[in-house]
Amino acid sequence: MGKYAKLLDRVLYSGKTTGFKFNAVCKLLLLLGFHQRIKGGHHIFTRPGVYEIINLQPKSGQVKVYQLEQVRDIITRYGLELNDDKQV
Repeated sequence: MGKYAKLLDRVLYSGKTTGFKFNAVCKLLLLLGFHQRIKGGHHIFTRPGVYEIINLQPKSGQVKVYQLEQVRDIITRYGLELNDDKQV
């Protein structure tokens, strides 16, 4: 199991909302098929077929608690998974 597959499991199943590195969560979203644009400190993620927009801002190099909960909810609601053909 690769690094980002472990991170995905941790996001979905650990129940924790703190201690997630901002850059790692951004990379995970890219591997899940999201497109990223950056405007100031806002990292905005969109994906075809996902109607919500994910807007992340780093706080001391970590993902904010409510933003991680939003990421978890969207991944679960849409059943998003890492593709085996992508390097993780």
